[in-house]
Parts: sequence; C-alpha cells; structure tokens
Amino acid sequence: MTEHIVVVGGGAGGLELVTRLARKFKRDSSVQVTLVDRNLTHIWKPLLHEVAAGALDADVDGVDYRVQAASAGFRFQPGELIDVDAEQQQIRLAAMTDDAGHEIVAERVIPYTTLVLAIGSVTNDFGTKGAAEHCYFLDSVRQARRFHHTLMNTFLALQAKQYPQPLSVAIVGGGATGVELSAELHKSAELIRAYGFDDFNMSQLQITLVEAGERILPALPERIAASALHELEALGVQVRTATAVTEINEQGLVTKDGELIAAPIKVWAAGVKAPPFLANLNGFECNRGNQIIARPTLQSSTYDNVFVLGDCAAVEQPDGSRVPPRAQAAHQMASHIYKVICAQKQGHELPSFRYRDHGSLVSLSSYSAVGSLMGNLTKGSMKVEGLLARVMYKSLYRMHQVAVHGYFRTLLYMLAQVINRRLRPRLKLH
Repeated sequence: MTEHIVVVGGGAGGLELVTRLARKFKRDSSVQVTLVDRNLTHIWKPLLHEVAAGALDADVDGVDYRVQAASAGFRFQPGELIDVDAEQQQIRLAAMTDDAGHEIVAERVIPYTTLVLAIGSVTNDFGTKGAAEHCYFLDSVRQARRFHHTLMNTFLALQAKQYPQPLSVAIVGGGATGVELSAELHKSAELIRAYGFDDFNMSQLQITLVEAGERILPALPERIAASALHELEALGVQVRTATAVTEINEQGLVTKDGELIAAPIKVWAAGVKAPPFLANLNGFECNRGNQIIARPTLQSSTYDNVFVLGDCAAVEQPDGSRVPPRAQAAHQMASHIYKVICAQKQGHELPSFRYRDHGSLVSLSSYSAVGSLMGNLTKGSMKVEGLLARVMYKSLYRMHQVAVHGYFRTLLYMLAQVINRRLRPRLKLH
C-alpha cells in the first residue's frame, strides 16, 4: 500500500518540509509526497513588504512550485483547501476558475495517509469598521502586488498634476511588518527619482505609522525599539504611539479621540490570525484565533495522522507560553515534523517539540537593521544593529533558501542576484 503524505500550504515551513520529505523518500516507491497550495509560486512571507514597495520582484525572485516539485521529487496540486474529512482521510479542494469566472477544474478530493496543515495566517483587523474595505493587507503576493500597483499609479497621477498634493501613506500597526514597510516605502520614493520622477521632492512623502501600544516593536526589548524609532524619525516617518484606530474611511484613519489622520493609501498590519475556515472543520479543536490545537508532537489534538505547522498551529510550551507566529517557529516546526514522520515509519517514540527563540531582526531597508539575538552564547539577549544586523537579517533568508534549494543552488541564486543588480532596475516600476 502506498503511503501518501500531503502538505497543505507552501509557506516557509510547508515548502521546507515537503522538500525534505520528497528528497528523503525519492527512491521509495511506497511513499508519495504532495504539496497543495492555492498559489503557483512561493515568496518568503517576511519579504512581502519588499514586494509591496517594489524592492523585490515576485516573478523573478519567487519559487515556482512546479519547478521545485520537479527538482525535489514531490507532486504539486494547485488548489484551495475547503474541507478535511479526517475519518475518510481525504481533503477537498475548491473548484478553480479563470479570470472570467469559467470553471477550469472541478472540486477535487485528495486522499492521504498523513496530512500536514501549514495554512499560515491572515491579517486580523479585529473587526475595525472599514478596515477590510479601505485598507491593504499584506497576507499574500497578490495583495502585495495590488498595493504596489496603487503606489506606482499614485506616483504617475501626482506627477501629471505636478505634485500638488503629498504622497500620504498611513500604516496601522507598529510591529515588524509596519516598521519594515515604512522604511522600504521611503527607499522606494528615493529610488523612483532616478526613473523619470526626478522632480519629486522627498518632502512631499508623508508616511504615518500608527501604533495602539505605548511603543513600536512591542515584541522586542525597549532599547531596540527605541533604536528603530530613531531611525524611522530620521527618515521623516511620523510615528504615532498610544493611538488607537477605531474606524477607517476613504479619507484616512479615525482615532479613538475622533482625529482624522488623512491618507489616501492605508495599510493594516496590526495583527494576524489563522484563517477563519479552520474553525469550521469537523473533528478539530481550535482556539479563539482559529488555530488548530496541537499536541507537543505537533500532531493535532484529535488525530494521530494530522499535523499542524506554523501560524495555524496552537502549541503550548512546557512553561505555559504559546509558540509565536513567526518564520523561525515555522522553520523549527517543519524540521520537527520531518523527524516525527521519520520516527513513525521506524516505529520509534515520537519526540516533543521545543521552540527555541533565537531572537528577532527588523530590516529598515538598506538604511539599517536592528534586533536582538538570543542563545547560550549571548547568555540571554544581545542587541545588534547597523551593518551586522543587516548581514544577519539577510542570512535568515539565505538559510531558508538553503533548506529549499540546497547550498549549491543557493550560491547560484546569490550570484544571479549580484548580476541582476547590474542589469535590472533597483525598483520594480510596473
């Protein structure tokens, strides 16, 4: 009997896991590995703000799932998960349609013997009035591209009218995404001056970062957040802390005090949650954030052959804390599930997952980076910033590339990137 391992979700953890499993069982005809994702390409989610600002071209820098499948040895099934029948051990994918709404592929059912749900997360607007209608979210490449198109069209419109109005962008959420996007947008405005917009004055750029808490980057030590704040203010970003947003309208953000922060372009980056449909799956236990509750082995609480990984997993640590929704957690979970699946096949005892916080790094475009490192060598937390922090930030993405492509191909990608800097514009212009 053929064992069928199905991984749903080709994000950072899902793609790393399915690649390792496919390479492990490439010569074992009794094991088939399949990846399911509603997109055709993969972009490391921490880089979506660069896609939005135009610093990264998803068409060039993304990973094509079909190409990766051919290289690693797994099968790829495009489609959106709509149901899991754990009793019958099968998943159901929605019908696929073209841009005109015509059905291309009917609903499908895919059987499995082992299922890994790596669905990821979506933006949590906490039910704020008007957020879904008037804000851009950065959950996917599609959404990041939509924001980028609006940004470029706004530059064109302002240029045609000789810039009578400022380019105003308001970002809700002072976490890593909001901070990184603020810096990246400033860099984009600098770069676009070299491509026919030389009459654009940087003083016309107005970026407002709004945070409900007392400071930005609440997940990082206060001294690191202060360094990031200093860098943003030096770029001209207006940072508003202790400012709760209660409504979004076409004109801008409405604060709890009734103030209107005017901005035609608005981004919501204030939180994440697991996709709501997970809470409606039969037979699974979910928390209030729609995350599927998992055992220490990362098996779901109700089924031995269903694993959960990344932002959609609710995993409690021995100290009672929850594993945070971060890329490093997804990477560690992918490695753990790989070990558990291998242990299952060999009849060994299944190990428990233990999350290790290695610190956090925040990129401020090419200007700087800040962060903290944690581990035995640092005896807790060590602050890093500047060039060292930027090098370490880039190394996180390289580690992800190595996990997906291997060392040799990652080296080739790095070489190609160096060459492309000479051949391609530094900013995606369309």
